[in-house]
Amino acid sequence: MDRDKTFVDRVSRQGEEALGRIAEELIASPIVTGAVSRAFEAREKAVQAQEAALGALNIPSAADVERVTRRLRSVSQRLESIEDTLDRLEERLAAAPAPAQKPSRAKAKKP
Repeated sequence: MDRDKTFVDRVSRQGEEALGRIAEELIASPIVTGAVSRAFEAREKAVQAQEAALGALNIPSAADVERVTRRLRSVSQRLESIEDTLDRLEERLAAAPAPAQKPSRAKAKKP
């Protein structure tokens, strides 16, 4: 049993080392890094073309929707803050004694 475990561990370790060497060689390869770079550039151009097409059709892009979502969250948080402030103000006004009524200063007309 122990022999099987050590064999599995050894094979696993050798596999990890081999994958590590392959990954290092791929990263160091100018051909691979160039291909990855071109793929990212192509993706960016595709995204720009998609946004332009959606804009021409007057359809919001995912970025537009995300921007509006962030703005809506911001407005919602500000509104909650205002509501909280109003709630605290109402509580303070309810707890405060009512001010005494001042007599009216209007003079009665004499007949």
